[in-house]
Amino acid sequence: MRRSAAQVSLGAGAVLLAGTLLIGPLLGPDGSSASPEPVAASAAPADDPLARSIAGLQDQLKEREDDDELWAQLGGAYVEAARVSADPSYYPKAQGALDKSLGLLKEGNDDALTALGALANARHEFAAGADWARQAQQVNPANSTSWGVLADSLVQLGDYEGSTAAVQQMLDLRPGLPAYTRASYDLELHGQRDRARQALELALRGAFSPADTAFCRYYLGQLAFTGGDLVEAGHQFQTGLEAVPNDPTLLAGQARVLAARGEQDQAVAAYERVVAARPLPDYLFEYATYLESLGLTEAADAQFSVLDAAQALFEANGVQDDLTSALVAAERGDPKAAVQHAQREWKLRHNVDAADAMAWALHSAGRNEQALGYAIKATKLEGPNATFLYHRGMIEAELGMDAEARTHLKAALATNPHFSPLHAPKARAALDRLGAGE
Repeated sequence: MRRSAAQVSLGAGAVLLAGTLLIGPLLGPDGSSASPEPVAASAAPADDPLARSIAGLQDQLKEREDDDELWAQLGGAYVEAARVSADPSYYPKAQGALDKSLGLLKEGNDDALTALGALANARHEFAAGADWARQAQQVNPANSTSWGVLADSLVQLGDYEGSTAAVQQMLDLRPGLPAYTRASYDLELHGQRDRARQALELALRGAFSPADTAFCRYYLGQLAFTGGDLVEAGHQFQTGLEAVPNDPTLLAGQARVLAARGEQDQAVAAYERVVAARPLPDYLFEYATYLESLGLTEAADAQFSVLDAAQALFEANGVQDDLTSALVAAERGDPKAAVQHAQREWKLRHNVDAADAMAWALHSAGRNEQALGYAIKATKLEGPNATFLYHRGMIEAELGMDAEARTHLKAALATNPHFSPLHAPKARAALDRLGAGE
């Protein structure tokens, strides 16, 4: 499943389809602000459209410092720059630029309100993101981007019905790549993988830049990977890399495929390139657990140390990611911290990701009876998630619920036999211990 890292961007790179005219109804009938970044001319790499855009906006603001629209555009560009670069120091810059825009035009400034919603989502402040998006819609209900921001917020808050409706509204207003990619995620969550793929193919047909092409190829590849199709996943990731060589997101996908195929040296090299270019906590955690699966404990510990530093940097710039912290703590044998982080996350949002984190944290603390209720919540959607099914099966096994454990462990491996280099073998070993059953 795709998660929070994708839900930051305002435009074509936003992550989360269903053009009503093209593929039918979506689900069918059934604190304080930083000062604005000083505006100064800056050289932008010739091959970096986002850097050129930021530099151009800064240059224009030298002459038009009271232009609220330019400040809103700059703020949105900073949010996108944080996503692309994995540099959270862009978030205070975005906050300052957007506050400046609202200071110049307090009423009717839906662009700044929408960008503030995207910024809040990027910082994992999803309730605030939804609030900013709704304020933007009060100003301009035809602003399709604000519906995308609202969809991103609601899916993270666990309001799946509301998120589906927001995506549909976005499609009705402006069917295109941002709407189609969001709808593909919605369809995947609801178990409609074929339609999710069709939606991404529609998005791909509307991709006019190499970056947009690579973006679509990544999600087509990831959709194939989560369904256990390594051949198709590898093809999509490689095709995306032909459009944008060395793209870290595509390299991460490629690393997963290499790891699943048992090509260890190549997988390690690919992960090294990923975390060097984009040291996001999710990528660092994935790489560390892969190293752990290979028995490279010292190397894994080094990556966990880098992960700690990365999380501290994000937290210093207003991003609180207790979900990742809970999973990391559970993995590293710190059940007390795992439960604390998971509880903080659950207080903020009740989606399947937070439920799974609660389940696994409680399991790590030996509190399996409590964990089971959250594991059931985590697996409530129609779209199967191999990791969530594995967690549920392991919890049931600890509770002596052998038949249920077999069902969910088998389902995890049937969904994606390569879901985790570390945990997929543990799922198979658990099934061997449980036996075939009746």
